[in-house]
Amino acid sequence: MTDIIQLLPDHVANQIAAGEVVQRPASVVKELLENAIDAGATDIKLIVKDAGKTLIQVIDNGLGMSVTDARLCFERHATSKIKEAEDLFNLNTKGFRGEAMASIAAVAHVELKTKQENEELGTCLKIEGSQVTSQEPDCPAKGTSVAVKNLFYNIPARRNFLKSDTIETRHIVTEFQRVALAHNDISFSLNHNNSEVYSLKSGNLKQRIVGVFGGKTNEKLVPISEDTDIININGFVAKPEFAKKKRGEQFFFVNDRFIKSSYLHHAVSSAFDGLLGSGYHPSYFLYLQVPPESIDINIHPTKTEIKFDNEKHLYAIIRATVKHSLGQYNVAPVLDFNRDASMDTPYALEGKEYSSEPKITIDPNFNPFDSGTNQQTYTQSTPTKKTFATNGFQSQQLPEWESLYTGIENDVFETEKEPQQVTLNLETTEEEKKTGKTFQIHQKYLLSSIKSGVVLIHQNLAHQRILYEEFLENITVKEAASQQLLFPVEISYTKEEISLLKELQEDLENAGFLFDKIHTDSIVVKGIPSSITESQITIILEQLLDDIKEEVPDSSFSQLDVISKSLAKSLAIKTGSKLNEKEQESLVNNLFSCKEPTVSPYGKKVFETLTIGELDKIFNAK
Repeated sequence: MTDIIQLLPDHVANQIAAGEVVQRPASVVKELLENAIDAGATDIKLIVKDAGKTLIQVIDNGLGMSVTDARLCFERHATSKIKEAEDLFNLNTKGFRGEAMASIAAVAHVELKTKQENEELGTCLKIEGSQVTSQEPDCPAKGTSVAVKNLFYNIPARRNFLKSDTIETRHIVTEFQRVALAHNDISFSLNHNNSEVYSLKSGNLKQRIVGVFGGKTNEKLVPISEDTDIININGFVAKPEFAKKKRGEQFFFVNDRFIKSSYLHHAVSSAFDGLLGSGYHPSYFLYLQVPPESIDINIHPTKTEIKFDNEKHLYAIIRATVKHSLGQYNVAPVLDFNRDASMDTPYALEGKEYSSEPKITIDPNFNPFDSGTNQQTYTQSTPTKKTFATNGFQSQQLPEWESLYTGIENDVFETEKEPQQVTLNLETTEEEKKTGKTFQIHQKYLLSSIKSGVVLIHQNLAHQRILYEEFLENITVKEAASQQLLFPVEISYTKEEISLLKELQEDLENAGFLFDKIHTDSIVVKGIPSSITESQITIILEQLLDDIKEEVPDSSFSQLDVISKSLAKSLAIKTGSKLNEKEQESLVNNLFSCKEPTVSPYGKKVFETLTIGELDKIFNAK
């Protein structure tokens, strides 16, 4: 019998490894940027074309590589960071993964140019699909330039599974932001399709955060600082009033490496208890320094998840530190929540001394049951003790008290002797018949009667369908109604979001939005659709940007469709909203006037019908 197990060729093994390391263009960006940082670079440039599908180039002014190192860096398991297994638990560098460059070279055309400072000549190395096509002397600038072209050119299936350019660009920008935020002492720049997206100069941590997320971020930040034996914490959290519905600005860095940790995220969120509205998430930029031997960063291929030795201690320290900073900078509310302003000293009297005690005016003879009008007022500086008995209260008022109850006893006895028969009247009046067609159940569902039985409607999903078709028609067929704002609203966004809003400007204007100006870090809204209010502008646009970035759903046939769905989701009646009878009937009528009333814009069932026969089966009735 012949042998059936065989060793894979190196180029096939590299392609398989690339599936784990190179998931998308952003994975290449991450590896190349981290290698440049480990090379001691102080200035790093990232150049991207067509969302990384055509070109990803990283240029740094680091140490550079020798001719031998330039060739060896593309071999599997070749690294300058690890010599023994114990080194895995004492890592202070980033790009130590041995198969990263080999995996990138297996699925793309790679051109490497590098030169060391003390050398007169450098090296230019070209690789296509793990095969070295040329290696020649060159004279580039000090440092290294790695250009990755035609990513996944030899794996068409992987290339077809990439998302749209908008989605892939967002992932690249996200990786760039994570690396740039972790190294504020290095200058970074990002150029996409010959357009500069970021140009970040070296500076302090706050300057880097403001440079990445815009100038308006400066006023939002509250500093965090705490040093303990097991962890050092520095960074910033955003004030509660700037919290957002989306989870976009939450960053944890451990030893200058971005990580994800739902456990530590919960520690920060719990510090904001009572400060945030329902559904809002705090923004934070926290930098943790822990001993390298106390963490394991190899539990996830992308190294974004870390195992801590003492998670519970870190949880308590982070929660207490954030809570302390919120209170220290007067962000947390004071204890006296229900202070009565009427009890405050008037401004005109504040600081003055009183010469005498205030006089109290009372009438000791006052009787609320006395029908007479002769009331006397009595003024004294200090009240005297006087009982009602000295005024003859009991003897004079008793007859009038008794007169109040005249005839009540007879009524009580008659009621006891002749009890009325209580019957349940199930017959409806003509008025009830007119208004009793639709009922709201738990402020979530609508129950309506039809000829064949009853229909149960989900009010939120139904309203989404109605608004979706309205917005889609307004954007594509007719011009939507817009209302002018008395005072234009200025909203701050990142450069990435501003560029996305510029792409969406025409479609948003067709939907009813009007923009006065679009700056580099903010927009000015002067008109909004007639169906929304001024307070909803920020929430709706944030939700829209989030949906466009995520392209929800991915199979959406156009950007107009995504805009219509996002606006419908943001403006639809929420669960818990109470509707009157006219609103209920209007919602039902508008739903069944839609082209596709059975499903929501996101494909969920909107209503369920129960026929008379199905109802009879439930109750075993004929």
